Amino acid sequence: MALEVNRPDVVAEVKAAFDGYEAALIANDVDALDSFFWDSAEVVRFGVADRQYGAAEIAAFRRNAPSAPPPRTLENTVVTTFGSDMAVVTTEFRSEGHPGVGRQSQTWVRTDGGWHVVSAHVSIV
Repeated sequence: MALEVNRPDVVAEVKAAFDGYEAALIANDVDALDSFFWDSAEVVRFGVADRQYGAAEIAAFRRNAPSAPPPRTLENTVVTTFGSDMAVVTTEFRSEGHPGVGRQSQTWVRTDGGWHVVSAHVSIV
């Protein structure tokens, strides 16, 4: 059986979830941000200068973060889906007042509760 890559309907669903995550990030809506991550001890997030293992650590990090990130512009966002239940989203970003280019990758999985990030990584070049 051949793997379906980038079915348009699945790409649209994941893009909408990613856009919702981005809006929540810029608004510093921590409850919404929590809802985008898989509610599991197995979820992992690597930040620029931090790391969290499990949904509880991610939620605690968000609640203790000093403020919302600065406004940013996304570039070269790529959504790649595999079948109807898995996707990878990568993007580059430039933050207002910061000279470097940021990189972000997320693995999304469709669960019974919808699309959720199961692994995330952010870095600055």
